[in-house]
Amino acid sequence: MKPNWQAVSAVIRRHSATFYYGSLLFRGEARRGAWAVYAACRVGDDAVDESPYPEAELAAWWAGIERAYAGTPWKDWEVALAWALERWPIPKQAFADMREGFQTDLGLVRLETLAELYTYCYRVAGTVGLMIAPIGGAGPEGREAAVRLGQAMQLTNCLRDVGEDLGRGRVYLPAELMRKHGVALEELYQGRVTPRYVRLMRELAEEARRLYREGLAGLEYLRNGRGAVALAALQYQGILDKLELLGWDNLSRRASLSPYERALLLPKALWLRGG
Repeated sequence: MKPNWQAVSAVIRRHSATFYYGSLLFRGEARRGAWAVYAACRVGDDAVDESPYPEAELAAWWAGIERAYAGTPWKDWEVALAWALERWPIPKQAFADMREGFQTDLGLVRLETLAELYTYCYRVAGTVGLMIAPIGGAGPEGREAAVRLGQAMQLTNCLRDVGEDLGRGRVYLPAELMRKHGVALEELYQGRVTPRYVRLMRELAEEARRLYREGLAGLEYLRNGRGAVALAALQYQGILDKLELLGWDNLSRRASLSPYERALLLPKALWLRGG
């Protein structure tokens, strides 16, 4: 069965034009491999965040993953993933770990420790690094860096979306760090960006920046798609910088980059690709 790349790429452009244009920096078949992985992950994410019946949709998504790995795909994204699986050793365990992360989001989310936050970030995004690594030609030595980069990007998401996540009953800020900085959950619901809260944000942002440094150091292990991965990382780092410029007010607003700001990152991504 031949993949319908027009349908698959449409899913990507609809959800993330940024990823789509960044994916063009992959060469040859690897570009479509990246599309296949992103589309599969996107369907699972939407099952949790967009569906009125998330448990059923998540189960249906996992059934699709199973069919793709069995070589009996039904839907367009499954056919694309099955095509990719014929070409690269994309680990099924990464999808299984991702499913655990999605299941976390089905209920009330409260994390106690920073280690739990790291585990969550691995499951929903570090796993993507493990899926993309073989498509980019990275061997075992590049996998840890790929995980770190995914964790950094998801931690950035968590910091950007604190206010939005509160509305969904999700608090990814570790309770131990909230206590350390004297930040009460009630203050978050009140939208209060206090000096104590800013200190909490700065500590977590420094964790994210450390992960970016470790992750970007692994670009050397990629034989294909360095520019694409670098551009994605730089854009998420840009969101972190924008959050800081906004005084860490992520309770009543959402930091984002303009198309112009994103375009300015392309030369740096291409420079990192060659570095």
